[in-house]
Amino acid sequence: MSKRIKKRSAKAGMPPGSLVYVGERSGGTVELECIEYDAENVVEHMVTVDDVVAARGKGPGKAWINIDGVHDAVVLEKVGAAYGLHALTMEDILNTDQRPKMEDFDEHLFIVLKMLRYDAKQSELIIEQVSLILGDTWVLSFQEGIQGDVFDVARERLRNTKTKIRALGVDYLFYVLLDAVVDNYFAILETLGEEIEELETRLLDNPTQDTMQTIHRMKRELIYLRKSVWPLREVIGALLRGESDLITPATQPYLRDVYDHTIQVIDTVETYRDMLSGLIDIYMSSMSNRMNEVMKVLTIIATVFIPLTFIAGVYGMNFKFMPELEWPYGYAFAWGVMISVAAGFVVYFWKKKWI
Repeated sequence: MSKRIKKRSAKAGMPPGSLVYVGERSGGTVELECIEYDAENVVEHMVTVDDVVAARGKGPGKAWINIDGVHDAVVLEKVGAAYGLHALTMEDILNTDQRPKMEDFDEHLFIVLKMLRYDAKQSELIIEQVSLILGDTWVLSFQEGIQGDVFDVARERLRNTKTKIRALGVDYLFYVLLDAVVDNYFAILETLGEEIEELETRLLDNPTQDTMQTIHRMKRELIYLRKSVWPLREVIGALLRGESDLITPATQPYLRDVYDHTIQVIDTVETYRDMLSGLIDIYMSSMSNRMNEVMKVLTIIATVFIPLTFIAGVYGMNFKFMPELEWPYGYAFAWGVMISVAAGFVVYFWKKKWI
């Protein structure tokens, strides 16, 4: 749970636009990857922040600059100054606890969303913030840099000369990056769905306390997933309704497709949440039925032994003048009465189908 809580206290009392990193990554270098391309050529290379600042506006083609690591405020401040990014935009990039949102500036579009991965070994959802900024001939992507990314599909398409991404504008690249993040949600949901099916089988076969803990853990992961995905519908909807010149009419249908995918993801998340709630009900019913079975057995045993205890108590009294005390067959008679009473109760319960 502690990994989900970002420490915002470091920014308490600071003025708006203060560049303070809020996130999990505490060290390491910031890596900048630059891909310059047009319809005929593509050039990939790792660059420094000084290279990015020096090359700003000099390239004739289109460019995608991916910044891996947002913990170094000095590096990000240089990039922001080179591309004319607003101070509040830079503050949002460094604050990795942002809710997915979209802001439309005249010169660029700014989107914050969550890139997700699922660690099957730890059974944990890894959430990383990604910020995408669309300009006239460039796209900037800022990642926390926790564990890789999902943008390999975009890189492969840029290397292929026969794809639309090379021929169309940077707004199509912007769509491809957005679509890669959303499509990865389906892979995570598929993994979670398989775990839920396996959990349901375990629950029906042999429900245990560990099963209940697993259900609660998965419900918690789905809550974080829903928190990351649900606002994204509003973000893409705002893109579709916006009148920014940076989004061309040719890209609008593709954004509508991403919007549809987002709705599907949300519907699936809600379905899985309902399924897990149903599994909790099944667990409680199974445990209740198990307890009822135990109580039934104990009740039957107690009911059988109550008259036997009564008989044993009567013949265990130390009075001198009691019938059958000196009878040679008194002991066997007492046993016969007790066995007959016990057998009678068992037969009665069996006819009633209680046992």
